[in-house]
Amino acid sequence: MPRTFKIALAQLNPVVGDIPGNVEKAKRAHAEAAQLGADVIVFPELFITGYPPEDLVLKPAFAAAARRGLEDLARDVANGGPALIVGTVWAEEGRAYNSVALLDEGAIQAVRYKVDLPNYGVFDEKRVFHSGPLPGPINVRGVRLGVPTSEATGQRKWADALQCN
Repeated sequence: MPRTFKIALAQLNPVVGDIPGNVEKAKRAHAEAAQLGADVIVFPELFITGYPPEDLVLKPAFAAAARRGLEDLARDVANGGPALIVGTVWAEEGRAYNSVALLDEGAIQAVRYKVDLPNYGVFDEKRVFHSGPLPGPINVRGVRLGVPTSEATGQRKWADALQCN
């Protein structure tokens, strides 16, 4: 395990549906984090697609475009610098998930699904997303990180699941 591990936070405002534009924002943030010596840069929930994508999630072409954008981003930042943890829509076996992906070494290294989907006020995630299983940590350059999304950060079950894995 490294002696230090620097985490950069990309507190940016993605545009809903502008996958190419959001990917460009991520590339610029990655370059800045690389100059600062970060080991990983963390982006907001659903950064690639913008939040909230609402009914766009129901269109298979939208999920496919999000995956292409994520793959392009992974390839474009393969020349070094920090790993990326970035929120995106992820489609698997006909289901859409609000997800977090780890990008490193030119590829998507891991994907974790959001577990607890809100369904109150302006939040309508249960209608468009499937809930994922409680995930274990991801390994980022020798450091194990938990990546709970949104309200999950304050829940005991997350700490228990991460400790057991």
